[in-house]
Amino acid sequence: MTTDPSDPAVAAFVAAVNAGDKDAFFAALTEDATMSDDGTARDLAAWAEREIFSSNGRMDVEDVSADGRTLTAMYTNDTWGGMRTRWAFTVTDGRVSHFETGQA
Repeated sequence: MTTDPSDPAVAAFVAAVNAGDKDAFFAALTEDATMSDDGTARDLAAWAEREIFSSNGRMDVEDVSADGRTLTAMYTNDTWGGMRTRWAFTVTDGRVSHFETGQA
């Protein structure tokens, strides 16, 4: 396993999160992208603002699947501290169309 996502869309997503770059984050997503957190569908824009941008979210990737679309990361933000998380991405036309996250 590697810690660098091989899928370019997933790599762009991780880089945008770690840079706190909203424009790059939303550019990595399809316009109709969806997400879920611990199995519950969430409003993606509201979730991202709360869990990433206003709380200084960061993903320290620990391992990545062979296809580059599933990863385990230590996710840290100012609200929750650090937790080991699993992320699974669906990529459509080179952009993330859905992602699921939750505790690993």
